[in-house]
Amino acid sequence: MFDIVSKRGWYFLISTLVILPGVVSMIASPGWITGNSGLKPGIDFSSGSVMNVTFRQPVEEGDIRERMDELGHSEALIQRIGGTNFFVRTDVLKEAIGDGLSEREVIERDLEKFLGMERERVEFDTVSPIVAQETVRTAFLALAAASVFILFFVWYAFRRVPKAHRYGVSAILALVHDLLIILGLFSILGRAINLEVNSMFIVGLLIVAGYSVNDTIVVFDRIRENISRSPDRDLANTVNLSIMESMGRSLNTSITTLVVLLAMLLIGGNSIRELLLVLAIGAVAGTYSSIFIASQYLVMWDRGEIGRFIKRGPAAASSSLMQLIGR
Repeated sequence: MFDIVSKRGWYFLISTLVILPGVVSMIASPGWITGNSGLKPGIDFSSGSVMNVTFRQPVEEGDIRERMDELGHSEALIQRIGGTNFFVRTDVLKEAIGDGLSEREVIERDLEKFLGMERERVEFDTVSPIVAQETVRTAFLALAAASVFILFFVWYAFRRVPKAHRYGVSAILALVHDLLIILGLFSILGRAINLEVNSMFIVGLLIVAGYSVNDTIVVFDRIRENISRSPDRDLANTVNLSIMESMGRSLNTSITTLVVLLAMLLIGGNSIRELLLVLAIGAVAGTYSSIFIASQYLVMWDRGEIGRFIKRGPAAASSSLMQLIGR
């Protein structure tokens, strides 16, 4: 039987190499170092106005960009949704003063006159700074509450196993691993292709939290069964056996889920693109962490490796990691 547990140093090294670029992207300006999230916020998380516009004849993003620059909105983000349908996001547009026109009316008249926009099909929305801040706070609280609930639920579910709290903490650490991968990739994509995060992104994170823990519990449940059958067996051997027994189910479930998500990404609408992308990344990361990360924490904890790491500090982490890789 292949010894998965003994190669855990490699798994943590791979995770580090995947997570580190994303963390650097979130830290670098305009990220944590300047007090920002490191992600490119959509209108749900920042104030602004959005317009969904349709044209009678084919136009290019550059044509719309030229008109928006002419109207003094060089900050506008323009994306093609499909065909002659475009998404246009700007700073909050000003309302009409006196007998004058509002900025929205000025833009609509200009795009209709020069590019043939269909005004009757315009969809418009505005989010104020206060609403955006409240949305961010609510999203953070929802994710934090879900994590706390997961911790205590897993702890309670494995209460008959020795040191059950370790299962809850390990599940949360694996969840943090998955969320860091998602956040890091979205931070990099936000810089590279202006990919924004919106309310669908938060929904995706909450779904991934449940999916990741579900995958982890499948492995943990098999560990619990094998411990009850052979309580005197070394935990590392029990974990290795349990991973091998549950790996097929985990991979089959994740592959079928990923196929559906990729199909929806290709043919689905723009409105759920962020949600589908989060779920696709989460499905891959969750499967990896449930097999190669979460259960390894149990072994490391049992052998005192986590305690030694905490006492000796991060300086000793690289040395310990290299020792694990060299085995």
